[in-house]
Amino acid sequence: MTPFVAELIGTGTMILLGGGVVANVVLKNTKGNNSGWIVICTAWALAVFVGVTIAGPYSGAHLNWAVSIANFALGKLDMPTTLSYMLAQLLGAMIGALLVWIMYKDHFDQTDDAGAKQAVFCTAPAIRNLPINLFSEVLGTFVLIFTILHFKDASLSDSTPIGLGSIGAIPVTFLVWVIGLSLGGTTGYAINPARDLGPRIMHAILPIRNKAGFNASYAWVPIIGPVVGGFVAALLYGVLN
Repeated sequence: MTPFVAELIGTGTMILLGGGVVANVVLKNTKGNNSGWIVICTAWALAVFVGVTIAGPYSGAHLNWAVSIANFALGKLDMPTTLSYMLAQLLGAMIGALLVWIMYKDHFDQTDDAGAKQAVFCTAPAIRNLPINLFSEVLGTFVLIFTILHFKDASLSDSTPIGLGSIGAIPVTFLVWVIGLSLGGTTGYAINPARDLGPRIMHAILPIRNKAGFNASYAWVPIIGPVVGGFVAALLYGVLN
């Protein structure tokens, strides 16, 4: 499997499971309806575990523009490789979101809440305050990237295979879990531009009844915030090491 395909499939699977848990919790008449934030955070963390396990041996399992940009900033990736990873992640996220919509289409059709339906695809602030929302995404992504760069086996910190097979994906799983539980309550912790933008585009394209708008006035926050957070994390890591 090429790194491009690995990033595409790994990211797509992550979004399938991550978007899937949100659909299961927020859409009408699902088995998991109203099961809550802990369920969402736990499943998203495990979705990352699955994506990393799939992509790790082939690409290092970035699955996130912020990870790839941080590695570029540290000189671990060249520009063409970075851009190819980012494209694969975006396309994978779009495919994963499409599969979630197909699987839960009956429940989308029965759900009247436009915001709930959009939440399956992308993030939105609990309280709209753009400077604080941006800070939330910067800080959450900083914690993600700065910690990943300290994993001793270098999992996700360059384009080499992760160590210890699927066990090597466990540290990032716990990391994403605690970020969601601790820092995710303000914006829904996108902490990954591809994770938010790809599904947001699919939400705009798909024929979903009574859906919300693209929300361009906010959509830049989960793109710029993670990019800045990842870059700052890489900068501080480089200074300290």
